[in-house]
Amino acid sequence: MARTKFLRLAAVAAGLMLAATGCGVTGDDAGASGSSAESGPVTGLRIMVPNSPGGGYDTTARVAGTVMEEAGIAKSLEVFNLAGAGGTVGLARIVNEKGNEDLGMLMGLGVVGASYTNDTDAKLTDTTPIARLIQEPGAIMVSKDSPYKSIEDLVAAWKKDPSKLAVGGGSSPGGPDHLLPMQLAQTVGIDPTKVNFVSYDGGGDLLPAILGNKLGFAASGAGEFLKQIESGDVRVLATSGAERLEGVDAPTLKESDIDLEFSNWRGLVAPPGISDEAKTRWISTLEKMHGSEEWKKALKDNGWTDAFITGDEFSTFLTDQDKRVSDVLAKLGLA
Repeated sequence: MARTKFLRLAAVAAGLMLAATGCGVTGDDAGASGSSAESGPVTGLRIMVPNSPGGGYDTTARVAGTVMEEAGIAKSLEVFNLAGAGGTVGLARIVNEKGNEDLGMLMGLGVVGASYTNDTDAKLTDTTPIARLIQEPGAIMVSKDSPYKSIEDLVAAWKKDPSKLAVGGGSSPGGPDHLLPMQLAQTVGIDPTKVNFVSYDGGGDLLPAILGNKLGFAASGAGEFLKQIESGDVRVLATSGAERLEGVDAPTLKESDIDLEFSNWRGLVAPPGISDEAKTRWISTLEKMHGSEEWKKALKDNGWTDAFITGDEFSTFLTDQDKRVSDVLAKLGLA
């Protein structure tokens, strides 16, 4: 479901990054309070994706699950989707599953912003942080039939009539796909209050809008659209990282004389109230995944940057980012 927003974002939004982590695991032959994961592959692991299939969260969760299965770290792992309200339906579920040591949620910046803009009682600070996994730059994308062949073409047209050009993203207000085009507008001299932002519930819903020419352009992570980019159905005009994205033939914004860098990240959280033993097993399991050759290949194949942190370090980071997003959105009247 898409909804058009005319949103007011100012410079205070610049530089935001976001974090999250999580999941619950059981030992190979025991329940949540069973033996250590060191004894063999963990079983009973379930990873909830709070967006529709095909989006960035979904891709990350399924790649992580495949890696853990192939590397012998986990078996009988389940990934399932519970979409809705920018990820807050899933967030409410994970918070309400207090003490469930077998359930985790893949999330990121979009869920943090949505937890405020959708006025939900559930907050990421209510969860148990496990690990941040990756970060990736954003990409400015159009369909193969778009009249815009370069970022310069797009910016020139956008400046002429900002409200006429629909800008799509696979996150709610306050999420990465929303912050990137708003900061881009500000950087190139467009009033963000005139930007016509259309929110989609994840990349899976965003893709048909790009392919169907329903948008002037889209802003999202390139990783979830690599097949369409490789086939030529989606054209990347620029990426927002410090360096070019491997495998994507597009300049960075800075190379195009647009002074903006922006990165998103993703991680995992578990429900509140799990035992210290369960939290340690989760972290140990993800550390094994992080150290595997399969995961290193997955990072390269998907254009992700390793951003792995766990435990107290991640908990501090998540709390800090939650506060920053809350403060920003409150100043903008969106929370």
